[in-house]
Amino acid sequence: MKVLGIIPARYESSRFPGKPLAKILGKSMIQRVYEQSKKCVELNELIIATDDKRIYKHALTFNANVMMTSKSHTTGTNRCGEVLQNLKNPYDIVVNIQGDEPLINPFKIKKVISLFNNSKTDIATLAKKITSNKIIKDKNTPKVMIDDCNKALQFCRKIEDPISLKKYYQHIGIYAYKSAILEKIINLPQTINEKKESLEQLRWLDHRYKIYVGLTNLNSISVDTPDDIIKVENEII
Repeated sequence: MKVLGIIPARYESSRFPGKPLAKILGKSMIQRVYEQSKKCVELNELIIATDDKRIYKHALTFNANVMMTSKSHTTGTNRCGEVLQNLKNPYDIVVNIQGDEPLINPFKIKKVISLFNNSKTDIATLAKKITSNKIIKDKNTPKVMIDDCNKALQFCRKIEDPISLKKYYQHIGIYAYKSAILEKIINLPQTINEKKESLEQLRWLDHRYKIYVGLTNLNSISVDTPDDIIKVENEII
């Protein structure tokens, strides 16, 4: 099973422009994500996919594999799709690694890849138990409801039905796809549910694609605003 890891890195961000180049104790965030991801031995190749020459040139300074992609992509999945289409070497699995998790644990990448040991898996992601009411109420923290076979039934930002609370988990934003499936889902039209929740994975569910969810207890800090840099630095120190 040949596995390709892709780190989408977009320069523009409403809350944190230039986020991939933000320094964390002297090293850029995108470099930290790349170096952490490289520790996952299950990845046969790792590529940074960017839409900005500043990120491209910076990636070359730490000898990363990097590819320029279109500025028109609205999701990291579509950016991954372009990379896959431009490569000559065939890959069985593509892992979409978030570019704003500078301390990503390589075992998280390994975990999502392991879900493809089940031949029925077309798309995979991760989740963890909800541990606080703060997470339940936080609309910036997506949740996922899963069935007894660990397939996703629903993704949401707010849990409307408290009775079903035990069926929900905190979604962890890493995705992996069979290459043939990735080439299909990048052409799917947006759905009402996706637009309502601003969660692209709802598009896949609405179009009847199954998403298998691996459960983990691994923590990771996402950088959404400049203030989050301090949290990461404190974790490193």
